[in-house]
Amino acid sequence: MEGLTLLSLLLPLLLFDTGDAKYEPNWKSIDSRPSPEWFDQAKFGIFIHWGVFSVPSFGSEWFWYYWQRNKVQVYVDFMKKNYPPDFKYQDFAPYFTAEFFNAKKWTDIFASSGAKYIVLTTKHHEGFTMWGSKTSWNWNAVDVGPKRDLVDEVATALRANSDLRLGLYHSLFEWFNPLYEQDAANKFKTNYFPTSKTLPELYELILKYKPEVLWSDGDGDAPDTYWNSTGFLAWLYNDSPVRDTVVTNDRWGYGSICNHGGYYTCSDRYQPGHLIKHKWENCMSIDRRSWGYRREAPLSDYLSIEQLVATLVETVSCGGNLLLNVGPTHDGRIAPIYEERLRQVGQWLKVNGEAIFNTTAWRAQNDSITPHIWYTSKPQEKAIFAMMLEWPSNGTVILHEPVVTQGQTQVVLLGVGTLPWQPLNPSGGLTVLLPPLPFSQMPCQWAWTLKLTGAA
Repeated sequence: MEGLTLLSLLLPLLLFDTGDAKYEPNWKSIDSRPSPEWFDQAKFGIFIHWGVFSVPSFGSEWFWYYWQRNKVQVYVDFMKKNYPPDFKYQDFAPYFTAEFFNAKKWTDIFASSGAKYIVLTTKHHEGFTMWGSKTSWNWNAVDVGPKRDLVDEVATALRANSDLRLGLYHSLFEWFNPLYEQDAANKFKTNYFPTSKTLPELYELILKYKPEVLWSDGDGDAPDTYWNSTGFLAWLYNDSPVRDTVVTNDRWGYGSICNHGGYYTCSDRYQPGHLIKHKWENCMSIDRRSWGYRREAPLSDYLSIEQLVATLVETVSCGGNLLLNVGPTHDGRIAPIYEERLRQVGQWLKVNGEAIFNTTAWRAQNDSITPHIWYTSKPQEKAIFAMMLEWPSNGTVILHEPVVTQGQTQVVLLGVGTLPWQPLNPSGGLTVLLPPLPFSQMPCQWAWTLKLTGAA
């Protein structure tokens, strides 16, 4: 291949010893690596989309692309109305100030949500890096804008003040990078961009910040061979400082999504609604129309806490993790609407977290008779959890799936205590009598969990 740099020739020799390799640089070998146990148990993480796009904070984090490449009219009109004719996207960078950014305050909010890991955007498709990347001259947060290493501040606060694990998002391609555009024009028969930009950045992020989640994105319609994805992942799994604990997703080149890599994301806001064999993650945003912060977003565009809890419950019941996104402002604030939603999820998890964390999918994901009930299990405790998204108006709930035994099965409403029940029929199932609680004594406000022990 043309365009090889000295770095691309040396990295395999310096960082990848093929003689002792456990994982080889091919998908069959890479895909054979089991997901570290911590990730499956974690269930819930926080996504953070933050960058220069947070300055216009209009429409979408794809602002630059929609304005300059697609010429979407609302973006063109926005710029004409609010900025001079010669204003360039790069001119937004000095206004990405982060003067109110406090990594410890962010960490406190994330920890209050009950999440077990975070994934910070280190570089989106705009190419602006949130650390002083050695290959992103004058287009990074150390050289322009905040003039601070934002990735380091988040990583340091996270490790000093919480048990949250660090994850980093990184876009493989950049919309308007001349080297990428040159390779694309050559139908990716040259690889100037990955060898001089993408791969050095990936190695730098891993060696400097040691994340335990590496969230790759943006293949730019280029195959994994162009990105040397299997070569990089072989080093990551064999020789990197996080080789034993790191997890990665499936966005490593055109066609790899939902087929290769670590856990599957398949698509944004992926929700299969049933159990799938491979570990997966549902990445979705509190703002249903954007991942980055939008100043013009109406309240109706933000998902309610009821919707978020329902999504978390369904995701975990079907074997997935939920990665819930917030978009901070250009000056480093997490808007109150985001903070409120995260703290509300945390309040719910304080009561119901036993049915979420360290659980596995049960043989049935949702109840076949009573709608809006989702199951999880803890085989080690011989426990089944039935999460009700609606409180029955008649004071009873029918669970068709569990097989119960009089004198052995016990039903507990988490946050309240033991409840009476009756068998539904000889083949299985039960009717649970719910307590007539006043609103002030309800264990939580949005969904409720029945824990069954001594049931099959």
